[in-house]
Amino acid sequence: CRVTTENPEKDFAPDTGTLSVYRHSAGCGIRMDGIGYSGLTITPYYDSMLVKYTARGSDFPETLARMKRVLQECRIRGVMTNIPFLLNVLTHPEFETGIVTTSFIDDHPELKKISSSRWNFASSRQSDQRKVGRLERSLRYFANLAVNGHPPELGADPTKLSTSHADTTKSLLPDVEKSASDAVGGMRKILLEEGPEGYAKFVRNNKQLMITDTTWRDAHQSLLATRMRTSDIVRCAPFTNAALSQAFSLEMWGGATFDVAMRFLNECPWERLEKLREQVPDIPFQMLLRGANAVGYTNYPDNVVYEFCKQAHKSGIDIFRVFDSLNYVENMELGIKAAAASGGFVEAAMSYTGDVSDPSRGKYNLEYYLDLAKQLVDLGAHSLAIKDMAGLLTPRAAQMLVGALREQHPDTVIHVHTHDTAGAGVASMLAAAEAGADVVDAAFDAMSGLTSQPSLGALIANVRGTEKDTGMSLSDIGPLNTYWENVRQLYAPFESGQLSGSSDVYVHEIPGGQYTNLLYQSRQLGLTEKWPQIKKKYAEANIILGDIPKVTPSSKVVGDLAQFMVAQNLEMKDVAEQADTLAFPESVVQYLRGEIGVPPGGFPEPLRSTVLKSRGLEPIEGRPGAALEEYKFEEAEALLKSKYGEASISDKDVLSHALYPNVFIDWKNFEAVNGDVGNLPTHLFLNPL
Repeated sequence: CRVTTENPEKDFAPDTGTLSVYRHSAGCGIRMDGIGYSGLTITPYYDSMLVKYTARGSDFPETLARMKRVLQECRIRGVMTNIPFLLNVLTHPEFETGIVTTSFIDDHPELKKISSSRWNFASSRQSDQRKVGRLERSLRYFANLAVNGHPPELGADPTKLSTSHADTTKSLLPDVEKSASDAVGGMRKILLEEGPEGYAKFVRNNKQLMITDTTWRDAHQSLLATRMRTSDIVRCAPFTNAALSQAFSLEMWGGATFDVAMRFLNECPWERLEKLREQVPDIPFQMLLRGANAVGYTNYPDNVVYEFCKQAHKSGIDIFRVFDSLNYVENMELGIKAAAASGGFVEAAMSYTGDVSDPSRGKYNLEYYLDLAKQLVDLGAHSLAIKDMAGLLTPRAAQMLVGALREQHPDTVIHVHTHDTAGAGVASMLAAAEAGADVVDAAFDAMSGLTSQPSLGALIANVRGTEKDTGMSLSDIGPLNTYWENVRQLYAPFESGQLSGSSDVYVHEIPGGQYTNLLYQSRQLGLTEKWPQIKKKYAEANIILGDIPKVTPSSKVVGDLAQFMVAQNLEMKDVAEQADTLAFPESVVQYLRGEIGVPPGGFPEPLRSTVLKSRGLEPIEGRPGAALEEYKFEEAEALLKSKYGEASISDKDVLSHALYPNVFIDWKNFEAVNGDVGNLPTHLFLNPL
């Protein structure tokens, strides 16, 4: 057999590079002709053969077995070789008979599809082409990390990296006995048997306060910059399934978790969803869907949003919380219809801002939210959610808004989400429950408070023994609290440094996740003393842009303008007077053009007209993504398979690429060099030495 540096899947095109590992095979009946060594540079200007092996034996089966073994034991890393192709040939049943013709390869083109190769070898590491070289790739990741450290964009504070390699989370949770039956139980059983309408009816008739646990998504998105890895969630999944089987849902996917999985954690977001679904059969899974933006920061063709929702539901999502960052109903309508078409439970969320209990706060009064709620219910939502991104919903406001919604929609499930930035989260959720809310969001104590959600344990304790009793036990969630306390210590490099609540959120209105990100960034840039100024400018930027709801992506627009004002030392009047000459951040220009929708009350004038005219831009009328052409999935799939191999690309990968093309390609390139780092324990992933 001639071992060459060629790629069989690309018609044996020569590959080039440097041999990172080169180790010959040897043994009885084997002759080796060739030279090579680790560090050898392979150029395109010579014969691509590296080595030739010749095998002999007492008969053909023995000779064949020796050649298979020599190819398995040969170690050549750093360049593509034809070894998988040779193994495909040698293991083919027809070839093993010893009777083939010169047309054998032409008759069996599947032999060249090496990325999907599987062989019946004794070694599991050598029987699957995807596993070949895994150890070398992991070592390459460790070596690069030890020498160069984490890339700055990961956001890990190197001074907080633990030097201990003891896994303190491994044995914290007791084993959970698995049922002999595969039947689904808990709340999800009702959802699957009765459907979304039946589940909504059950929740509405239920007198107990139901809980959505956000620990697996928004809690770590708010506290730890969304850096929680799949392995740490999977480890506690069986125990969570048992402890929270009476929960309305687990919010565990969507939002920023999708792109961060590929962009920073180098994991597949779909694998996270499917692994957790396998471990948690009894609790409905909930995701955050950004309306027409799906899980992205831009507009997508309608068929992308529909296909995404269809696959998400197929992979395990039960409940879609659909929102729009500007409460633009046309954007939400697409998300609601796509989620409904997938067969999922649709929860339409109103992004809350202002203060309904303060008549002086202008347009965001009870009438505004009641009108918005009616439109969403008319679109077919199974439940209504109040999405309080910054923690602005005071107990009094919660009582007023939920009470009014309950009176207007007596048969609709009402779900309330908040952040505990000011420290009033538990009080607000209790007030909402008393006013008629069916479900509230909370997080395990160790992952609650500050910019995260209110404490789950506190809510359970405060309604225990009343009509609103959650049916959950503090003793059941205790071990999980201990687990998350220890896990959170692993992620200390991603903590913002915030030590207490911040009641000035009622002034600047910065959303929970963005608050910690801005605080962390200011400290990394040595601008800690400017943090009060950044918060002040954020409030001013919000007014300049028209006093808008602030949640991704609209919150980024406000944040970008605030940082721009700080950097340029601009006051509000300066922005208005110099609007035709200032080099505004691109996100601000896109917002003013109408690329993320229309804000409540319309765009700020004359700012919008001035900025667009100075740049020669025309405003977008109507839903921004309505005019986009359909995404050509089949063409994209063919291109990706030609690049990465058929077995390496699934329908889910095509969707990931459609949503984040550059991020997906970067992740695939990283994986080709470093392998699947999702299998590494977190303490090694962050600091191997």
